[in-house]
Amino acid sequence: MTEEIPPGGRVLFIGDSITDAGRNRERSDDLGGGYAMMASAWFTARHPQHAVTFLNRGVSGDRVRDLRARWNDDCLRLAPQVVSVLIGINDTWRRYSADDPTTVEEFERDYRHILDLTRRRLDAAVILIEPFLIPLDDGQRAWREDLGPKADVVRKLAVDFDATLVTVDHLFGAGTADEQVWTADGVHLTQPGHALLAQQWLRAVAARDLATAPTAVP
Repeated sequence: MTEEIPPGGRVLFIGDSITDAGRNRERSDDLGGGYAMMASAWFTARHPQHAVTFLNRGVSGDRVRDLRARWNDDCLRLAPQVVSVLIGINDTWRRYSADDPTTVEEFERDYRHILDLTRRRLDAAVILIEPFLIPLDDGQRAWREDLGPKADVVRKLAVDFDATLVTVDHLFGAGTADEQVWTADGVHLTQPGHALLAQQWLRAVAARDLATAPTAVP
């Protein structure tokens, strides 16, 4: 499924550090240096007449419970027409780094809650980016035991909420490229990694035809 971005619309990227990508919190319009910035730049270059506003509310370290806590301020209050969510790797990582797991049931409960709020409060298209991992060693490969069921939840939620699903995990594992082309630590992306994710995100969206866009009432 392809989501149409309306002329003059607002697109919100929200999630964890992969979305955050070092954005400047003192500037509400700063997109950071990652896939959100790249995707917005390419979309605007292709469709400058659409005058779409792109926003980034990624926060490093966030789990889905953190998104739930700030959803009103960082999503609903901004009234976007497209909401793009990437979350899940910290819900897995904390199990191994701090013995602080998020169960699959908790993950689905909180994720479903924010999507339900979005459907009830906003007339917005939803894009869900499947959480991914680029393991560099056997220890990280073991994380898939935890991340896999959470990725399954995201796929299920995409169906339940008629959302567009963006998958990228398989792309990072394709071909013969060394994993460190895409990541330095198995989780955070290099610039080529962000570029690959941005390209995949752009495949999931289209610019709504200006000729069919509703005319604003004066």
